[in-house]
This record gives sequence, C-alpha cells and structure tokens, in this order.
Amino acid sequence: MRISTKGRYALRLMMDIAAHDGEGYVSLRDAAVRQGISMKYLEQIAGMLSRSGVLQSGRGAQGGYRLANAPEDYTVGHILRLTEGNLAPVACLSEPDNRCGRSGDCSAQDFWEGLYETVNEYIDRFTLADLLEAQQKKDQVEPICILTSKRAVSGAKEEKRLAGEEKRL
Repeated sequence: MRISTKGRYALRLMMDIAAHDGEGYVSLRDAAVRQGISMKYLEQIAGMLSRSGVLQSGRGAQGGYRLANAPEDYTVGHILRLTEGNLAPVACLSEPDNRCGRSGDCSAQDFWEGLYETVNEYIDRFTLADLLEAQQKKDQVEPICILTSKRAVSGAKEEKRLAGEEKRL
C-alpha cells in the first residue's frame, strides 16, 4: 500500500484548514502558499473533499473553505479513504465479498487480512486534532533548536576570537 500525493496533500490541506479555522473561511491561495502545493491541485482536492461533505465552501471576497465538523471528528483513515479509496494491500480484499477463487485455500489470506486490519486500526486511531497537537509541539521545539544552534555558532566564533587574542599576547 502506498499513499498517493493526492492523499498526502488532502491530509495537509485538512490540517491547514483546521489550524486556521478560527479565522473564518480559509483561502485556498493562502493554504497553497503555506503548504507549498500547487493551487490547481488543491482546487481539485478541495472540491472532492467539499463534495464528500468534510469541507464547507464559501464564495466571495471572504470565501474559501472550512471544516464541516470539529477536527476531533475526522480520522486520518477517513480522509485517506476519501482520496485513495480502499486501502487494501491486495486486490482480493478490496471488495466486501472476497471473490478470489483461492480464498478458501490461500495460506497468505490471513496474513493480508491481518495487515489490512492493522493499517486500518492505525490510521483510524489518529484524528486531525491529534496531528495538529503534534504539529504545535514541533513548532514550539523548532525555535529552541534554531536558537540553540545560533548560540553554538556564536559561541564557537567567540572562542576563536579569544584564541586569536591569546596567540597575539
């Protein structure tokens, strides 16, 4: 199973809209810039998500998109299934009725079913709210790392300067 660009971008768009939802409708142009995704591609994805009922669209100067429900109501699995379709690892599991002629005798079927179940459980465990919380934690840590690395660089420059002064003495 491989998640396509459409699925990844849909998840990023939903996260971006959720993060800015308190500001009213979110402009696709703004989301495209923040996410580094083509506006044309986001229009296709947003249209699909809007038609499926997870996004609401607004027209006009203050228009754009917003979530139809709270971020806690959307699982990653739900969003990926909207964009990717069935996430079955093998074709015989993609239909509700396994029509494979070997399904009764296939020794690998239990393995594939277990993998499919594990993937579904994992992606359904996380909501947009969970991903937003994780992003906020990363955003809080990042400036500290940058500040620390700047201090380390300036500290190293200071040490070189002092070492140069000692040599002159």
